[in-house]
Amino acid sequence: MKLSICLILCLCALSQAIPHFMHGRPASGLVPPPPLELPVEALPKDQYFKNQRLDHFDHTNTAVWSQRYFVNDTFHKKGGPIFLMLGGEGPASPVWNVAGAWQMYAKKLNAITIQIEHRFYGKSHPVSDTSTPNLKYLSSEQALADAAYFRHYFMTTKNMSADTKWVVFGGSYSGALSAWLRTKYPHLFHASVASSAPILARVDFEQYLQVVTKSLQTAGKTCTQKIQNATNMIQGMIKTSAGRKKLSQMFKTCKPLSKDPNDISTFMQTLAGNFEGIVQYNKDNIGFERHSAGITLTNLCKLMEKNKPLDGYMKVNSLILKKNGQKCNDVVYKDSIKSMKQTKFQKGIAGRLWFYQTCTEFGYYQTSDSKKQTFGNMFPIKYWLQQCADVFGKKFSPSYINGEIVRTNNYYGALAIKGTRIVFPNGSIDPWHALGLLKSTDESRPTIFIHGTAHCANMYPPTSKDPAGLKQARTKILGYLTKWLKQKS
Repeated sequence: MKLSICLILCLCALSQAIPHFMHGRPASGLVPPPPLELPVEALPKDQYFKNQRLDHFDHTNTAVWSQRYFVNDTFHKKGGPIFLMLGGEGPASPVWNVAGAWQMYAKKLNAITIQIEHRFYGKSHPVSDTSTPNLKYLSSEQALADAAYFRHYFMTTKNMSADTKWVVFGGSYSGALSAWLRTKYPHLFHASVASSAPILARVDFEQYLQVVTKSLQTAGKTCTQKIQNATNMIQGMIKTSAGRKKLSQMFKTCKPLSKDPNDISTFMQTLAGNFEGIVQYNKDNIGFERHSAGITLTNLCKLMEKNKPLDGYMKVNSLILKKNGQKCNDVVYKDSIKSMKQTKFQKGIAGRLWFYQTCTEFGYYQTSDSKKQTFGNMFPIKYWLQQCADVFGKKFSPSYINGEIVRTNNYYGALAIKGTRIVFPNGSIDPWHALGLLKSTDESRPTIFIHGTAHCANMYPPTSKDPAGLKQARTKILGYLTKWLKQKS
């Protein structure tokens, strides 16, 4: 029987202790799939590469595991390319293999589309659990090597022509991966579309809230001033037990807000997260129920401007809780750490996995350290770095984390990346564009800055409401692909 469905990524929280928006990542993952209604049987089925290497850099380690992937060869014609979408920090979804802008490109360019799931996420489990010792196999370097090894597998088992060109796609973290894959394996991958790719690793990502603030300013004349006023009032109230009691009631905390500095930081970051998630995905054509579905930054600013500052802040909080199906905010730091220390492969484990990668490779911590934002100063870099040690052990000290972020930038090149035939689309509303390549004088590394759009907007299917800049961006990307596929490898 045919069932009409709307497929979604669902990374449910391990418990209420994990906020709905943390480390710039919603519970649904950084790049949720587009909406789709079709019979279940029309979607590509799970396939598995059963001999993926566990460790590509230790040749004495012969352990293998099964990596999930999806294929759509509907548009393929002899001599056509292969489009490879890299999985990110969440489960791979078969929806991407039948929808999204890259499917339109595939139809025009006669391509096979393949999506591979990132190791550790979704159903691609290279080890038995996510204990800290096992997480040494979770890294962007291993993921890139997975893609290269998968390419060899697919080319040989499917008897593909040796001159078949591979083009890599990705968005957000997987967008960075797609740029790095083209850079590190240029002999295997011909070109890349790196959407909203944060290729600059940064420990203190204070620019994130700067962009959030600027984006909110486009939606209302007094919006950010109202947020600033509400923040100032809250930071005053939070100093007394009576004030904390009142705040607990106003903002529906699951347990009374304590005077513990980490609890206060968690509380303040949660309130900022209400705005962060909406701005990050503002008007993206995602079309399914999650915390920002149907809500835009304009909606939030209207609530702020129509009410007194604290009342508006409360109403925004209630709106986000309702959209998430939550009754309260868990702001107890120790509860959050306890949840993040769970190691079984189960729903919500992606939060732990992604956090590990931030501690060992990227940072990306959206702190309140900048004075050019309106959300206060109560979740500084110290708060974020402490979590790494509390979740994964004392080894993960500030000096260790800073050293690993330096290593990442040295290894991949950061904003001085040298890969060619890579296009970098970014949206002006998207806070992550602050870590992306926005200007380039090299025609082999073109950039597309899309005004008025948010995170990975160019990846989603077009709608009649798309701004002109977004339509033009998709056309430009197709143009680059068409030109590059005519070039010799």
